[in-house]
Amino acid sequence: MNIDEASKEMQVSKSTLRYWESAELIPKVAKNKSGYRVYSEKELNWIFYIKCLRKAGMPIGKLREFVNLYRSSSNKSKRKNLLIEQKNTLLKQKREVEKTLNYLSYKIDNFDTHMLNYENEKLAYKQKIKI
Repeated sequence: MNIDEASKEMQVSKSTLRYWESAELIPKVAKNKSGYRVYSEKELNWIFYIKCLRKAGMPIGKLREFVNLYRSSSNKSKRKNLLIEQKNTLLKQKREVEKTLNYLSYKIDNFDTHMLNYENEKLAYKQKIKI
């Protein structure tokens, strides 16, 4: 599979695929006689994995650390801890998004009554008060 096909199938830009390869996040991709990259199932699996971790918000530095630990087959607990840390970060972000969604839902559900009160306050302010 060439880079164009891999890019479309994995929904990742060609420049991102080149970057991930140069950053050693995915294995070196073999090249054909013409010098074009030829992606195998192995590279596609790595692309899928890196894409998932990036979607999870894992920074490139931690990704490099994770991939290096994976390739060296050492320190499985450290790899697992990196995944746990990222999961906890995502859960915290999820809680914040849920709080924001709850607030927006409240504002939407009560929009008309809140706006009516605001308009009444404005009218009362503009009216002359007799003393």
